[in-house]
Amino acid sequence: MPANRSQLRNVHFYDVSRSEEPLGGLYLNPSVSVRKFFRMLNMVVHASCPYRVSLRGSESPLIPTDEPLVPGQYDIVCDSPGGILNDCSFYDKKNMLTDERCIARTYSSTVSTTSNRRFRDEVRKRDGKCVITGIVNPVAFIDEWTTFESVHIFLLSHEELFTSMNYCRYVTYMSGETDRAINSCQNGLLMRSQIHKQFDSFSFSIDPDDNYKITCFRVDMDGIDGRFLDPVCRIPTDNRKVVDEFLRWHFRQAVLANMKGPGEPIFESDFPDGSDMVGEILGGPRAADRMEAELFSRLNSVESLS
Repeated sequence: MPANRSQLRNVHFYDVSRSEEPLGGLYLNPSVSVRKFFRMLNMVVHASCPYRVSLRGSESPLIPTDEPLVPGQYDIVCDSPGGILNDCSFYDKKNMLTDERCIARTYSSTVSTTSNRRFRDEVRKRDGKCVITGIVNPVAFIDEWTTFESVHIFLLSHEELFTSMNYCRYVTYMSGETDRAINSCQNGLLMRSQIHKQFDSFSFSIDPDDNYKITCFRVDMDGIDGRFLDPVCRIPTDNRKVVDEFLRWHFRQAVLANMKGPGEPIFESDFPDGSDMVGEILGGPRAADRMEAELFSRLNSVESLS
């Protein structure tokens, strides 16, 4: 049974005229300020007019500041362009929430192809540590990387989306002439394996517009919420530095996954021997999307000849 993101929420936001039906919410960690809450809310709410937000029980609307957000119920009041309260609810508007939905992302292990090995090696060479926890690999000098993994920010299984968004234009460094842009180390980060799994499930993300602060959307068991992405992977003069637009994309995906409506399911990745993995996937949510992602990660073992 996929985990339900909404069960742990201690922040909920509502259309003020339907105060018992939340539009969404989040599990609040200390890294979320009032200002960041507004930014994330704007990624989820697609109102047809300006709106104000108030903590239920408070008469004053929220003002974007760097003060920590507090748990509670937040009411959204929609105003007309002239500033007059509009008495029609978000539910009367066709697009109260964005139609955008996060991708179906599964735990990604690096496929052993030539370009993927170059991706892995370049990320290791640049970072040398888990850029989320700051833990340095003490045996890198003998080329031992147990528990350290090179992680794609924009997943290989969604290369078609990567290309359609013209994200190739942000890549300025390629380690091989025939490599694809999505396999540039600029689309990669080095992480400990348990951190990698959380990144793939959108349990945390990195906000390049908040000084690269790490925001956790689930219970922070590793003490990473509020930390900053290690500078080693984002040195301005290093042409291998991670691309902000890729981090920005992942952060938006995490917001959509965790804050919109009931939230997206967190897929199970631990299938015991003898279990009906296909049956569990097909019987779960977003079956087609997930099956496509799972098949790609398992069958993409032959490097493209193009």
